[in-house]
Amino acid sequence: MFELSDDGLFVIDRRAHLLWPRCVEGMHWNGHHCTGFALLLSHKQAQQLAAERSQQDGQRWRLPRINELRRLISRDTRPPGLSAELFPQAPRDWHWSGSASVSTRSVNAYDYAHVAGGSQSPGSRLSAQQAWAIDFESLQTRADMNRSSLLVVRLVRPWTADADEPLQEQSAGDDD
Repeated sequence: MFELSDDGLFVIDRRAHLLWPRCVEGMHWNGHHCTGFALLLSHKQAQQLAAERSQQDGQRWRLPRINELRRLISRDTRPPGLSAELFPQAPRDWHWSGSASVSTRSVNAYDYAHVAGGSQSPGSRLSAQQAWAIDFESLQTRADMNRSSLLVVRLVRPWTADADEPLQEQSAGDDD
């Protein structure tokens, strides 16, 4: 269950205690739908934007974790994706996540380069250049997206009930 804030600017996930802007970065809510164009940013630029927004608003804005972005997917829409009612004009493109990318490739313990390299092995250097992203068109997630790629950004911040009452209830089709 997701709810709209009274002003319609945000979608509130009470279960996860998160506040989501209805529009991605670069687009703005005009009272009826999102206008403008989505910003395409590198992972570093997206993190900088979150830090700047946090400083300006006094709230803890951040890139959402991949599991938080997956929660936004509605099973009731066809094709499955973000609810157009809650997230109008949402780009069905790749979005950055704040989840850490962990190299899961197998390592040959008998290869001296892996043993001697320690944390400086090629796999470690490569994983530092990669991050998680989700494609809201195919619903595919990747842990190996190059951090220099330019992707859509949807920030999130913690939500507290006392700051945003009363609310209008909406369903995004995700009961769990």
